[in-house]
Amino acid sequence: MPRYRDFTDSTGPQVVLPRLPIRLVLIIIGILAVLMLIFTSFYTVNPEEVGVVVRFGKYCATTNPGLHFKLPFGVDKVSFVPVQRQEKQEFGFRTQKGDVLSKYTDYHQEPELLRESLMVTGDLNAAMVEWIVQYRIKDPRQYLFSVLNPVETLRAASESAMREAVGDHTVDEVLTVGRTEISNLAERNLQRIIDEYKMGVEVERVVLQDVNPPDPVKASFNGVNQAQQERERTINEAWAQYNQVVPRAKGEAQQVLSEAQGYAIKRVNEAKGEAVRFSEVFNQYLKAPEVTRERMYLETMGEVFPKLGQKFIMDETGQGVLPLMDLNNLPAAASTVKGGAK
Repeated sequence: MPRYRDFTDSTGPQVVLPRLPIRLVLIIIGILAVLMLIFTSFYTVNPEEVGVVVRFGKYCATTNPGLHFKLPFGVDKVSFVPVQRQEKQEFGFRTQKGDVLSKYTDYHQEPELLRESLMVTGDLNAAMVEWIVQYRIKDPRQYLFSVLNPVETLRAASESAMREAVGDHTVDEVLTVGRTEISNLAERNLQRIIDEYKMGVEVERVVLQDVNPPDPVKASFNGVNQAQQERERTINEAWAQYNQVVPRAKGEAQQVLSEAQGYAIKRVNEAKGEAVRFSEVFNQYLKAPEVTRERMYLETMGEVFPKLGQKFIMDETGQGVLPLMDLNNLPAAASTVKGGAK
């Protein structure tokens, strides 16, 4: 017969509750204890994670993916650290939806993001910098126990490293040609800070997403950029004209110089040849003056005589007109003489 326990209330009706057997209560408690023992003694580590086991608050072991045993009832506690997954942190913006058409939130929608992205460059100008830090956890023990809050500590270190890198460059370098150098410098600075804190994190990449001047000065800054681009365009056009005209002028000058040098060499060689020829003629003249003189006279007349026009040869002692020999038409004159002789 089940036992009942009476509860008498002076102001109300009598309440009677059934009394459970002590054996049944012990069985229920035992079943619950066994279930709790089972569920608190085993744990599973996913393929991209490792398990860090802490016993009474002290580091005990690091377990690989798979099913593992631990001391039950909260004696061992396990923290799962994704060491194979690439993590990232966004600065100056937040990704709301990562899809084909991604949606982002920047400081225009959330003014608190302005603090992250607003920076001062090395030439004391302001710039709005948005960037991403991609990293992996390489030492789970250091990641969990070296700093109190590794995620927030990493964000603070990332901001410090990027501000240091931006502060070492001018605003033109930050906005244009120096983006890659700034990203590499920020990556090195961040890894140096992480190693000093022994956070157990490896920085894989720091990427500058978008860099703009602040909204109040954006119009003026665009005007300055346009003027600088116009200046660069004018300089490039001038250099193009220079490269077109100057080499041609240098080539023409070199051509004239080469022609002058060639003419000088020609004249010198001709002069030397004339000098040698004169020396040879003079030597021959010394050997036979009369013969050489007559030969020179005949050679000279042979060169000069054909250049003359009509020629009349007269006897300087004669008083009358001598028969005329037409030297300009010697074949005709010769045929006339032969015909008369016949």
